[in-house]
Amino acid sequence: MHDRNANRPLRFGVVTPPRTDIRAWRDDVRRMADIGFSTLLMPDIRMLPAPGPTLAVAATLTDMHVGTWVYASPYRPPWSVAWEAHSLSLLTDGRFEFGIGTGRPGIEDELRELGDDAAPPRQRVDDVREAVRSLRELDGENVRTPVAMAVRGPKARAVAAELADIVTIVGLPADSRAVVGELAASFSGADVELALHVPVVGDVVEPFMTGPDTDPAALHAADSLLALPVDPAAAGEEILRRRAEYGFTYFVIGSLAAEALAPVVAELAGK
Repeated sequence: MHDRNANRPLRFGVVTPPRTDIRAWRDDVRRMADIGFSTLLMPDIRMLPAPGPTLAVAATLTDMHVGTWVYASPYRPPWSVAWEAHSLSLLTDGRFEFGIGTGRPGIEDELRELGDDAAPPRQRVDDVREAVRSLRELDGENVRTPVAMAVRGPKARAVAAELADIVTIVGLPADSRAVVGELAASFSGADVELALHVPVVGDVVEPFMTGPDTDPAALHAADSLLALPVDPAAAGEEILRRRAEYGFTYFVIGSLAAEALAPVVAELAGK
């Protein structure tokens, strides 16, 4: 049992990018709020509308928190992403959660297509640190934008333990529960909320949360923490197990699986 999270209530975030037209997306946003998700999240992917303005619009549609899941730091200078994050905090009356990471697999190819070179991993971690420092400076004494960091390596985890309010482990399909448990345990002395990124529910794969080659059957067979069962009762038991064993209290899924897990969200949110 992770004592630090034993009494922390469960909450649920949902990655909800526009999939067809903007009117349908607005309906999706309202439906996610009706289901009971606490936070609506946007990925940082070039084929989609930019996260900042999209989330500003989403915040006008419901009372949910909104957040980036997550900004890829190689795309933006630290001062620029901090400015945008602080602006979103002001525009949403404090309902914005600033998610940031060092970039997903394949981002080097995307940057080359844009005529830019990817910074080495160490520089990317330093850029994340500088972005958070700049954000805190902009926030001043009267605003505190929650910072969510996606991390894996030891330096990134050390920075997150120092600066983040919310931490998600960047999980890989090959990771055993023991591996993820060890990574989560590295935050046992930090006052952070541990989040779990779950791109697969049953046979549904959220394309904006994982790669196109993700095999749901293989993840379920391996008892991977990247997947949840589609049956609400089984999913609820598994969520409680993951809180008890690893300290995860914030679960992020894709909107394609939101309806299937609606009973779980209704039953467990805030418990």
